[in-house]
Amino acid sequence: MNNLNDPPRWNIQPDPRERGEGGADGNQWNYALLVPMLGLAAFRWIWTRESQREIEKVKSKYNKDVFLVKSEMESRYEETLTERRRAVAALELELEKERQRVKGFKQAMISQSHHMVEERKRLQQEREWLEEEKQRYIKSGAGGAVLHQAMEQQNEWFQRANATLRELEAQLVERQNAYCSLILPRDKRLEMERNMLLKAVKEPVTDELNLEADLQDIFKRDKHCANLMNMDKRKNGSLMWVYLKYWQLQVTVQKHQRIEAAILARNIKPQTK
Repeated sequence: MNNLNDPPRWNIQPDPRERGEGGADGNQWNYALLVPMLGLAAFRWIWTRESQREIEKVKSKYNKDVFLVKSEMESRYEETLTERRRAVAALELELEKERQRVKGFKQAMISQSHHMVEERKRLQQEREWLEEEKQRYIKSGAGGAVLHQAMEQQNEWFQRANATLRELEAQLVERQNAYCSLILPRDKRLEMERNMLLKAVKEPVTDELNLEADLQDIFKRDKHCANLMNMDKRKNGSLMWVYLKYWQLQVTVQKHQRIEAAILARNIKPQTK
């Protein structure tokens, strides 16, 4: 049995014998193992230190890159935000201009409507007066013949004026359709406008009605268009229809004025002889 108080030498123990020539010295192996271990420890320390430096270097570069990217993104964001603000300001300015233009158009329409009402009242008064004159002349034998002859003479002018207005109405319908069309070129519409203005100056009937200024007002202000699915050209335009009614009233008034002037001229001539 083994003696537990005297266990065997499991570990390498120092040799109690003194070192000498030819003697077996076990301590040399211990020191031989210590040198590589110290070298390995030194290598690990150096390698750890260099690795730490590399890590710090990479972290510093990463932080710098992140800072640059962040700065660039913030700069782009500010530029984009500035551009968007400028665009919004420009759109608000254009919207305000459109509001003012629509407001001016509405005011012009209201003013023209008032003018039409006054003109209609005046026409009604003149018509009533002419009707009274007509009845008076009919009751007198010679006066009835003069009135009939004067009306026959002015009917030709009245029919010619109405035909001119119908032709002008068709041209205005085509012009407004060209204005509202997304296909027809702008030059086509401008050519239509030039032709209408030229005819308004050269045609005797339209020149008497002074249509040139009215047509220019229509070309400048009438921008009304029906919806995109509209197929009826006559639904386009707004101010042009008001002017057409006004011109028709003017033709009727001038017809009665011409008849009146013709009757008065016939009555004055016998008296002067």
